[in-house]
Amino acid sequence: MVQNKITQGSIPKQLLAFFFPIWVGTFFQQLYNTVDAVIVGNFVGKEALAAVGGPTGTIINLMVGFFVGMSSGAGVVIAQYYGARREDETSKAVHTAMALALWGGVMLTVCGLVFSPTLLRSMGTPESVMQHATAYIRIYFAGTVFNLIYNIGSGILRAVGDSKRPLYFLMICSGCNVVLDILFVAVLQMGVTGAALATILSQAVSAGLVLLSLTNVESVYRLHLSKIKLDFCILGRIIHIGLPAGLQSVMYSVSNIVIQASINGFGLDTVAAWTAYGKIDGLFWMTISSFGTAITIFVGQNFGAGFYDRVKKSVRICFVMSAAVTVVLSSALLLGGPYLYRLFTDDEKVIALGIEIMRFLVPYYFTYVAIDILSGAMRGAGDGIVPMIITCIGVCVLRVIWISFAVPMWPTLKTACFSYPLTWSITSVAFVVYYIQGSWLRRHIPPVQETVQKEESLAK
Repeated sequence: MVQNKITQGSIPKQLLAFFFPIWVGTFFQQLYNTVDAVIVGNFVGKEALAAVGGPTGTIINLMVGFFVGMSSGAGVVIAQYYGARREDETSKAVHTAMALALWGGVMLTVCGLVFSPTLLRSMGTPESVMQHATAYIRIYFAGTVFNLIYNIGSGILRAVGDSKRPLYFLMICSGCNVVLDILFVAVLQMGVTGAALATILSQAVSAGLVLLSLTNVESVYRLHLSKIKLDFCILGRIIHIGLPAGLQSVMYSVSNIVIQASINGFGLDTVAAWTAYGKIDGLFWMTISSFGTAITIFVGQNFGAGFYDRVKKSVRICFVMSAAVTVVLSSALLLGGPYLYRLFTDDEKVIALGIEIMRFLVPYYFTYVAIDILSGAMRGAGDGIVPMIITCIGVCVLRVIWISFAVPMWPTLKTACFSYPLTWSITSVAFVVYYIQGSWLRRHIPPVQETVQKEESLAK
């Protein structure tokens, strides 16, 4: 019998073996987002730089983030079925997840094209940025179906323990994006329109690769295009786990829209500095989210197999790993920040503001670690509602309250930035308390648990 290393192998070794491909893949995903900002900032100007990452990035995260959160529910369901060796349900979950990607892509395109300009204005986007931002975001949303197909397709592969192929696809996609950015923006001088086209064409490449991979694999999770349809029983399970994650993402984005609106009030230079910081800041978020994704799938498969002691041990190990990496990465960003900012712009005022933001926020990164690791573990065990409630209140609601009341009283950039460490700290404490309490793991035990445990014992 083939050994499932996630449910049997060395926990530290398997976590790292799963984490690194996800991290490198996320790095390349972050890279092609950052390349847009670097090339646009250098070849078009700071107005265009502000447009491709600040207000547009916040709106994109609002709309796309909901469906990416939903796709995480699909990944958990597939991981649990796959870990429990329920082949029929695994196949149905794969096809339901892909149907969700297609329907979601259509809905996002329509909503993005209709509502984005209104949202940009409601955020107080500077008029000098508005034209660039509107052009960029409309083109981006025209191609969101590719984004969702890739995210859900790669989520399927990771759910069954394959984190390498999504990495290869993103590397190819990122290379395409760099080449197309240079061609469209630097050579053909198409401005933000060229940057947006480069992004969606690159995403189309990654979507095509993931579909090709899933349709040609000889396994229970093979995708048959003729079988793509919604199984409403499994869709209910996906929604049960994924909807809280999707709503959590929406609440994050809503609170970030409030912060972005506050940042917009400080002027164009601050918006440009905040945009560049967001790209540099992505180095931390891609790292911690990769640990979060790794522990979600790791817990999902072990929970499905009924190995609950292994679940708790893996959470402890993943937490220590992510905390150690956060300390190292924070130190590196503080030392290299001034050099990183010059990749985006040579405007000294923008650079000075960016360094001010970085030196204020980066030392607080460690306060966020518990949120992603513990919430990821809880989703893997099928508990998505309580983590959503904790996050929405602890991060989102408190952040909006702070921006609404504190910034008008002390109207400085640091006051707006302080909303992040304040809410990270409070939410982390709440997650630790809920994790220790333990009800997140005392959930429905898959009916095949005893059978799987006997099979695993025999395999040893």
